[in-house]
Amino acid sequence: MASKTPDGHPPLTAQVLIVEDEPDHAEVMADALRKPGHICTIVSDIDLALDELKHGSFDIIVTDLRMPGSAGKHGVAADGSDAGMKVLDAARRLQPHTETIMVTAHGDVPTARAAFKHGAYDFIEKPLELEVFRSLVNRAAETVLLRHEADDLADGGQLIQHEGFEGIVAGSEPMRRILRSVKTVAASSLPVLITGESGTGKELIAQAIHRNSPRSKARFVAINCAAEAENLLEDQLFGHVRGAFTGAERDREGVFEYANHGTLFLDEIGDMPLTMQAKLLRVLETGEVVRLGSNEPRKTNVRFVSATNKDLKAMVAQNRFRGDLFFRINGATIALPPLRDRREDIPRIVRHAITRFVDQMSPGTPPLDITDAAMMRLTSYSWPGNVRQLLNVVQNMVVTAMGEAHGNLRTGGPGGAAPILDAAHIPEDVHTADDATLPESADPGASLAGTSLEQIEKRAIRETLRLTAGNREHAAKLLGIGERTLYRKLREYGLR
Repeated sequence: MASKTPDGHPPLTAQVLIVEDEPDHAEVMADALRKPGHICTIVSDIDLALDELKHGSFDIIVTDLRMPGSAGKHGVAADGSDAGMKVLDAARRLQPHTETIMVTAHGDVPTARAAFKHGAYDFIEKPLELEVFRSLVNRAAETVLLRHEADDLADGGQLIQHEGFEGIVAGSEPMRRILRSVKTVAASSLPVLITGESGTGKELIAQAIHRNSPRSKARFVAINCAAEAENLLEDQLFGHVRGAFTGAERDREGVFEYANHGTLFLDEIGDMPLTMQAKLLRVLETGEVVRLGSNEPRKTNVRFVSATNKDLKAMVAQNRFRGDLFFRINGATIALPPLRDRREDIPRIVRHAITRFVDQMSPGTPPLDITDAAMMRLTSYSWPGNVRQLLNVVQNMVVTAMGEAHGNLRTGGPGGAAPILDAAHIPEDVHTADDATLPESADPGASLAGTSLEQIEKRAIRETLRLTAGNREHAAKLLGIGERTLYRKLREYGLR
């Protein structure tokens, strides 16, 4: 979106579809909207408009009400007088979250008002006053932005500190689907298995399940199965009685008892030894634990959540993980995507992390700015360590930049202005890595089968421009093409 977000972050860019059969008029509108940073796709008739609505993703649609060139197509009247209404109907059906603005001649104002009643955002008369037109599109963009944020709030999405989802920074469609799943499973008592690569935030999701569950006022207890030797893990889980082993000077409850009526989270359950798996299965089946050195069972009532970065199905086939335990813990599965598959979340995570780390180092200090070059490098890197690695890198950048600023002040060097995070502050192993890759589609789950190569390329360009907030130089670098080639394709596809 081109409007500034409520949290003060730099504006995003609105995707605008202009449907206009007069090329010169379409170019004038596109030029007016390009100044505040919007990305415009121009089409000249209803056939092309429908194709874009089916394959593209737009925030705003600007359509002429009367287009003689569309006459007879898709039920358009012979004089083309209702072409804009057909576009409006198609937009409401194919992209219901967009806003549509009608452009009309003076004599068609009554029809435009009817379109307003049928869901159009507004209408504007020809000849256009470009400042008024630009302001109207900006207001529509703000409306779409607010609607997205309302959806995020309802889904536990992009709003970082929304109750029950603290610490989770997410706005991408894959993560929004996951957070909807969290709300669904949290209300039940099903055991949940969270899968994903190391560093993807599995414990944060487990905490969100707990906070959104009826057990939220009881304890959340987390244990890492890979961090403990087998005998220590058994003691951690089940506890012991006095005299059970050398050094056991008093009774001690295990985490199953300690988390009673709350949630127990076992991370890296795929690393649990087979003998311990059998003991864990017994507790999950009976709801009873027996402390080491005791014969007395104790009732427990916990919500069981586990996580792994391993393929447990393959481990079951290899007899490295018990099949009966796998089916017991897998009441519901939440699979977290790696960070490289949700790159649109990286700028959000980076800005949130900057705010957090600056506040830790110097409470009350405003967040540092970050240059476009640095953000582009962070966004294009593959992040094998996922969110955990990204947070470590951002913390390193903040410490380095603030240390430089402090050193300049101490030695009498240039100072006074707040430090800015630049590409030079990125650690060498990330800064020099040659792995900039094309960002995924906004909807990675969408099938490309049956989509023309032209539409695939157009979608890639649009999404990359969205990712770089309309910066064409950065977009060309991410796409791996020259700026001249990008400019040519922008003209060729009407992406002005």
